[in-house]
Amino acid sequence: MTKVRAKLAGSSRFEMAFYWLGRTLCVGFCRSYLRESVDGLENVPSDGPYVVAPVHRSNMDTPIVAIVTKRRLRYMGKDSLWKKQPFAWMLSALGGFPVTRGSADREALKRCIEVLECGEPLVLFPEGERKFGDEVAPLFDGAAYVASKANVPILPVGIAGSEGVMPKGKKFIYPRKVHVSVGPVIRVPVGDNGKVGRNAIRTTTAELHDELQRLYDRASERVAK
Repeated sequence: MTKVRAKLAGSSRFEMAFYWLGRTLCVGFCRSYLRESVDGLENVPSDGPYVVAPVHRSNMDTPIVAIVTKRRLRYMGKDSLWKKQPFAWMLSALGGFPVTRGSADREALKRCIEVLECGEPLVLFPEGERKFGDEVAPLFDGAAYVASKANVPILPVGIAGSEGVMPKGKKFIYPRKVHVSVGPVIRVPVGDNGKVGRNAIRTTTAELHDELQRLYDRASERVAK
């Protein structure tokens, strides 16, 4: 096991207890202040690694998506956030792992694959940066690529209402209603030769886009009620 992978895999009981406490407080805040609700939890795998692929409308999407599972979710973060202790330790305990800003995309994807190979779920926003509006933006192939390389399923998640919770450029968290819709997992098809081709990744990305739009629309209907 490489030093990087050992660091990604290593978590003390205290770190996991810290995550449990952080998640409990976070989910409690979202349920009470944001009136967060969720459907489709029966689709969440009970064990093993998988890629959580949510739509992205707000910086609050990261804590909002924690409602889908009690297991620790892993997130990418720019490495500059890990410069000082104890903040660096807190970020790692809460599921974050550093990626060098400005590094090649394949290096970041390689780190994501290593996280999944360590056995934990990974959150990737397939739209990339935050988007606006009711239409799911064209997706990057990163989620499908990482899932194929790690041989794990993709869990699509629609989040509606978060755009109004913390609009871009705002620092205040507004008490807007939020709903999360979780869809069935999507798997990247494997060819007859046991390998995953580029077409399979592109097809999976297109399937994920359609499913995210369906879930976003469903979540939006729940928010409007």
